[in-house]
Amino acid sequence: MHDLTGFQRDLLYVAAGLDAPHGLAIKDELEEYYEKEVHHGRLYPNLDTLIEKGLLEKSQKDRRTNEYTITRRGTREIEARTEWEMQYIDHTN
Repeated sequence: MHDLTGFQRDLLYVAAGLDAPHGLAIKDELEEYYEKEVHHGRLYPNLDTLIEKGLLEKSQKDRRTNEYTITRRGTREIEARTEWEMQYIDHTN
């Protein structure tokens, strides 16, 4: 996960959190979070990178729509990242 951009990490987290996510659903979630438009030219190449790295899998829902599923490796990477982040958060407050 250390070699991903922040945007790619966000994509992975959103894809992991949605039920049968497709590109436009992921795009909508990210636009809500970022409060600005996420262009297709940014979204899909970064999804492809996550697929190439073995963190997501892509399947065809219908002729026009692809679904993205987090892989076991993707889940392990998110869990490891969460553990790493937690060591830097002050839990006493």
